[in-house]
Amino acid sequence: MDAESNTRGRRVGCNGCADAGEFDVPISMAFQPIVRPSTRTVFAQEALVRGAAGEPAGAIFAHVNDGNRYRFDQACRVRAIEEATALGVGCVSINFMPNAVYQPELCIRTTLEAAKEYGFPIDSIIFEITESERVDDLQHLRAIVEHYQARGFKTAIDDFGAGYAGLNLLAELRTDLVKLDMALVRSIDRDPGRRAIVRGIMQVCSELGIDVIAEGVETPDEYQALRDLGVDLFQGYLFARPAFRAVAEVRWP
Repeated sequence: MDAESNTRGRRVGCNGCADAGEFDVPISMAFQPIVRPSTRTVFAQEALVRGAAGEPAGAIFAHVNDGNRYRFDQACRVRAIEEATALGVGCVSINFMPNAVYQPELCIRTTLEAAKEYGFPIDSIIFEITESERVDDLQHLRAIVEHYQARGFKTAIDDFGAGYAGLNLLAELRTDLVKLDMALVRSIDRDPGRRAIVRGIMQVCSELGIDVIAEGVETPDEYQALRDLGVDLFQGYLFARPAFRAVAEVRWP
């Protein structure tokens, strides 16, 4: 798809936003902590979509299509902020779909309104870009990240190292954080190749001023190997499983 057709598609999408209505499947959130064990503090809580009765994310994503992607993305943002506020969460991390953002300055309005309504500080909201969702218009994605950062939001690349662009995407976007994909984390204590890759990512991120989160950490040995490589932020079953409409108790290694 060329740049002109991409732009035309975004215009059409924006024209429909005002009458988009609500996502027609009830949703709620589970929360999983991102922790800093060196200080035994919770850095943020990632909001993970669930059904209203706790149904898994896959059951909800089965209802998402090109016609309601924008409504779904907006509904997740509002629900995450609403439930994070109710739970007293200090910082919330929200996944978003780059392909559902037509014009950053317009599509962010619902988020700003929700943050204002619930009194949630904008600088305590992190938007995670899922790297595995292919984005053909990198210039558009960069505009989203830059606009969000200019408004005071933090940004992160999720599943880093597993998607389409890798280090090139990082060079173009300069997000505040990256989250190492769990495929790089798994058994890293026994895999010199994974350690070499993560060591290189850590060096690049250090030079760019980007913080690194290791997600999917499950064993004490994985945790220690990542600590030895300089990782300070962690997420995974070793610390806490997602808690539906609740804040999980963290298990410190």
